[in-house]
Amino acid sequence: MTISQLLSVRDFRLLVTGQGLSWVGDAFNPIALSVAVILTGGGAGELGLILASGVVARLLCTLLGGVWADRITPHRIMVAADVVRACSVGGMAVAFAAGDPPIALLAVLAAVTSGAGAFFYPAFVAIRPLIVPAAGLQSSNAAISFLQSSAQVAGPVLAGVLVAQFGSVPGFAVNALTFVWSAVCVARLHARADHVPERTGLLAEVRDGLGEIRGRDWLWTGLTSAAMFHIAGGAFIVLVEVTAVRDLGGAHALGLITTALGVGGILGGLVGLHVQPRRMLLWAFLALGLFPLFPLSFAGPGGAIGLVTVLAMAAVAQGGLLYFDVGWQTALQQGVPRDRLARVVSWDILISFIALPVGNVLAGPLSERFETQDLMVGIAAWMLVAGCWPLLVRGVRGFTRGGGAPFVAAGEGRSETASQPSAAIAAS
Repeated sequence: MTISQLLSVRDFRLLVTGQGLSWVGDAFNPIALSVAVILTGGGAGELGLILASGVVARLLCTLLGGVWADRITPHRIMVAADVVRACSVGGMAVAFAAGDPPIALLAVLAAVTSGAGAFFYPAFVAIRPLIVPAAGLQSSNAAISFLQSSAQVAGPVLAGVLVAQFGSVPGFAVNALTFVWSAVCVARLHARADHVPERTGLLAEVRDGLGEIRGRDWLWTGLTSAAMFHIAGGAFIVLVEVTAVRDLGGAHALGLITTALGVGGILGGLVGLHVQPRRMLLWAFLALGLFPLFPLSFAGPGGAIGLVTVLAMAAVAQGGLLYFDVGWQTALQQGVPRDRLARVVSWDILISFIALPVGNVLAGPLSERFETQDLMVGIAAWMLVAGCWPLLVRGVRGFTRGGGAPFVAAGEGRSETASQPSAAIAAS
């Protein structure tokens, strides 16, 4: 489907209109929080405690969010999560407007915000097959990735200007209002799940999601690959910041790298819109093989030439990563039954979410033991293997757009097609 065809679908227009503004608003919260905590006398310890509370809440709520999105249909979870986040972020605005709020209160509000976000995202992925036909899923995912990347470029710039000019309270207020806007847009969607599974108990439903993963070689292979890749990614995130500040020009260089990543994400979304091969997972994992060029670029010379190389490879790498993400999300939406999709997505998030901080922790010991250039080469090699070894799996190479891949039940020899016809689009 083309962009014009997608935008002719009322529910898709509402979804991207709500989320586009919400993603811009998301950039206001971390900037407003950092400035507010520091200006009220806090420091790294206080800010770290607040951020850590959000991490723990997201970790605890991710699997629950997937189960409940499958239980009561995605749009209801999305509306509830947006309302909760609007209240919690609005609470931060009120707390700082009233004076010097206690760190414990801010930690609770951050935990509520992150926990609600853990409910929102699996539902956000699961609702797309209810809005657009199967043939338009990759285009819709690519359009959403393009919009999100654009918001991640524009959002921090707008947030920095507003917070610098008017302070943190308006920054929190903008973020809260964008959550309200998102909730209103999602509440107006006509698409509804055509089947809600019978409740069998929380743990049983979580295990059902894991069973869907075990029964598909392309799925458990992809999640294993993600865990391996994100461990290296977690270490790389830390090393990028240290190396950019120390060797490539300081905060200015780090800002340029962030911008290059945003540009690469936009390009990846555009490519996903126009390049839609039949063997989508095969090409998605091949595109992921571009990402190791980014850490490898840090192994070259420093100075201006080194920075230009890093910026170019950052854009290429992020473009490949976003193209992979479009293909992977489309595969999940086409290859997993809709009434179990959200909980499978939550497992996907959880595995990646756990792997990243492991890599963050490893960055320090590794940097003490190895030279930066050698370490970056090692990270690049690890990412190449982690990202591309699924290409050896038949289910990955054989997964076709619109056709899916077979499901093999654990302990049984039978197989069946996992993908289902898309739900009818509600008339506008």
